[in-house]
Amino acid sequence: MKIILLHGVHPFSFILFTFAFFLVHLHLQNFMFCTMEIPSKYNPVEVENKWYKYWMDQGFFHSTPDEREPYVIVIPPPNVTGVLHMGHMLNNTIQDILVRRARMAGKNACWVPGTDHASIATEAKVVNKLKEEGIEKTGLSRDEFLKHAWDWTHKHGGIILEQLKKLGASCDWERTSFTMDEARSESVIKTFVDLYRKGLIYRGVRMVNWDPKAQTALSDEEVIYKEMQSKLYYIRYRIEGEENEFVTIATTRPETILGDTAVCVNPADKRFRHLKGKRVFVPLINRPIPIIEDEYVDMEFGTGCLKITPAHDINDYEIGLKHNLESIDIFNDDGTLSEKARLFIGEDRFVVKEKIVPELEKAGNLVKIEDYTNKVGFSERTDEVIEPKLSAQWFLKMEDLVKPAIENVLNDNIRFHPPKFKNIYRHWMENIKDWCISRQLWWGHRIPVFYLEDGSYVCAETAEEALLLAKEKSGDNTLTLNSLNQDEDVLDTWFSSWLWPISVFDGIRYPDNEDINYYYPSSDLVTAPDIIFFWVARMIISGYEYRNEFPFKNVYFTGMVRDSQRRKMSKSLGNSPDPLELIHKYGADGVRVGMLLCSPAGGDLLFNENLPQQGSGFATKIWNAFRLVKNWEVSSEIEQPEHSQLAIEWFENKLNRIIEVLNSQFEQFRISEALMTIYTAVRDEFSSWLLEIVKPPYQKPIDAKTYSEVIELFDKVLRLLHPFMPFITEELWQLLKERGNGESIMVASLPELGKYDATLLDSFENVKEAISGIRKIRKDNNIANKDPLAISIQKGDKGYKEKYKSILVKLGNLSLVNLVSEEVKGAASFRVKSTNYYIVLSEFVDTEKELKKLEEELKYTKGFINSVMKKLGNKRFVQNAPEAVVNKEKVKQADAQAKIKILEERIASLK
Repeated sequence: MKIILLHGVHPFSFILFTFAFFLVHLHLQNFMFCTMEIPSKYNPVEVENKWYKYWMDQGFFHSTPDEREPYVIVIPPPNVTGVLHMGHMLNNTIQDILVRRARMAGKNACWVPGTDHASIATEAKVVNKLKEEGIEKTGLSRDEFLKHAWDWTHKHGGIILEQLKKLGASCDWERTSFTMDEARSESVIKTFVDLYRKGLIYRGVRMVNWDPKAQTALSDEEVIYKEMQSKLYYIRYRIEGEENEFVTIATTRPETILGDTAVCVNPADKRFRHLKGKRVFVPLINRPIPIIEDEYVDMEFGTGCLKITPAHDINDYEIGLKHNLESIDIFNDDGTLSEKARLFIGEDRFVVKEKIVPELEKAGNLVKIEDYTNKVGFSERTDEVIEPKLSAQWFLKMEDLVKPAIENVLNDNIRFHPPKFKNIYRHWMENIKDWCISRQLWWGHRIPVFYLEDGSYVCAETAEEALLLAKEKSGDNTLTLNSLNQDEDVLDTWFSSWLWPISVFDGIRYPDNEDINYYYPSSDLVTAPDIIFFWVARMIISGYEYRNEFPFKNVYFTGMVRDSQRRKMSKSLGNSPDPLELIHKYGADGVRVGMLLCSPAGGDLLFNENLPQQGSGFATKIWNAFRLVKNWEVSSEIEQPEHSQLAIEWFENKLNRIIEVLNSQFEQFRISEALMTIYTAVRDEFSSWLLEIVKPPYQKPIDAKTYSEVIELFDKVLRLLHPFMPFITEELWQLLKERGNGESIMVASLPELGKYDATLLDSFENVKEAISGIRKIRKDNNIANKDPLAISIQKGDKGYKEKYKSILVKLGNLSLVNLVSEEVKGAASFRVKSTNYYIVLSEFVDTEKELKKLEEELKYTKGFINSVMKKLGNKRFVQNAPEAVVNKEKVKQADAQAKIKILEERIASLK
């Protein structure tokens, strides 16, 4: 501020003038702050955009290694071209709650975001997009197709991460990773080469799960089995050398008989002993095949005869290996029949299934058809029926790799929440098969294996390294890069994401770098249970293989988000709301609260729009509480009333108990319960009790001491609530007091746990119960709150303390509190513990009407106790029902008896 000294003005006068000016200026500033108009309604859109930008500009989400304890979460990477759905909303809300709370607890919180390249899903989308443009994938070179795929990824990729910002996700966006970026790609290739050189990766022809739509192999975990209503076809095969003798088999897949290479019977089945060594003819094509014996055949299923098709059934494949049978693959990669089928060549397998039945009937081979229920495997990605197929693939040996991963989950070094998932995990891990890691796609990490012209191959991280190895292996120094052909297949998407907790900190390429040494292992993983095998188990395996340590300490399994009919939410059913529309309608905080209101760990969330609406209503409740407090006129001339002092003392104790409960709930990952704890604390304890007690009379000021203490308590409540509702808490925290630039609730400290007096809290609950009793009498008798009441108290050993009389007087609007030693006749009453409260209603109540109401209630209660007594008098019920159920009925009996006594006494007092 520039000061000009005017000529002729005495310096002392100028000083006084300047001082006065500053006082006025300061007063006006304070006046503007105190009387700042608070909007009557909370505007989530405006608030959310403002504060998210502020958090980003201040760099609050970014983490670098320092001396603090790290708290780390790696995001389950969504598909790069995906968009936000309700499952993402639930999962990321929980992650953000944990990260924000850790940050406020003083930890160095790092939440790493990223996306997954999703080989099958992304390639399918690119292929469809090209088809719409009249371009077939088969007409493109690999490089041409990959250019289209990268263009698609750059255009659509990362949308979901931008959407997560609308939810309030406090990710370290500077660390955003992609499973096909340079660091992650090099890590994947390096891992493949390492495992290959350890002898853990091998190439072999095996029966795999084949997806004819995506035209790629799938791992067992990528197959979803659905119960289907099918048909069982009974088909007879003529015995060689016998004109009218047949064996009959039963099959659900008549189209595959064209690939049969044997009929099998159980050697213990006496019905077929005469067929040993004979042959039968495959229907329609009359190819002779042997009758073999194997104990695998179930003599009770079907006819007891089993057709063997080694190329198209995993069990038949095993029998074929055992008996050295020919394997005839009758399907092309796209699910049409190949020339080896000899019939229906080029036609789709499902079309052939329909066509072959009348042909079998015409040829006299169809005996009968029965309805049959069986489970059919579908591709998890394309929903196509899986075809078992013999194929040359790359596999990872799992038997030894899984051992530390099993041990460290079962011994709770890694904790599952809820723990019920341990048994599911153990069962799968103990029965694990080698992992088929190759996929017949172009989009993904290309397998780093290079073939020479003679069919031999080398494995290397780069083509240049492969050339050196090839020269060494072949002894031919004239080889060039053109002499090598890289494997056409790519790796399973999960082969990159299983390294995620390590690779996001570049711990594969640089295993001793600062980030990996500081941030690994991560703290908690939040994920859905449906990828416990795809991802969770495999990350644990890679963690022990490459860091000799678990990748995370805790795994929190969310439930599935379903609609009110318990159906999984999906676009096809039209039952999945747009998360961004919900955020626009109810605010991010409202949606976050709504997602958690009924979402226990591992339990399904039955979603309906009432939930975010309830969350939005809660935000309004907090906003209105803030407006109430900030609109109070404050006076430093008033002494603090006794009722306010007692209320502050109670809430400080209450808040410490709430903090203790919250700490326990977070330690046990009972996140939904933690929300309800702070939700009810704000709604009931803070807003409905504390503020009601301290609230000054209408158009009267509040004393400065109480106001200051309420502001401090409001501050603590907002800090406890912040992880759940980041936006509204930041807005109110900033408005609560003057804050400087760079200050934020998200980097403020969580309130620390202090001591509390449990006896004081119990006593205050009695006060609340007494006030509720007074309010009920007012309501039941239509007595206005403005009308003062006189109350008489017959003290017992519990239920009333004189200390809290001032609160009782204020909230009960009592004109008189009178202690009595005996019952007050003709008065309405209620009981708190062993203390009776009486209110004489003669001037407010129609005695005759009150008597009638009480007698009706007595009649109902006696009827109720009779029904309870009948149950307890039933010996079979008492002997067979669980003890808890019987005890519950006994409690009902005791409660009803006590109520009858009170009603009878009340009726007697009015007569």
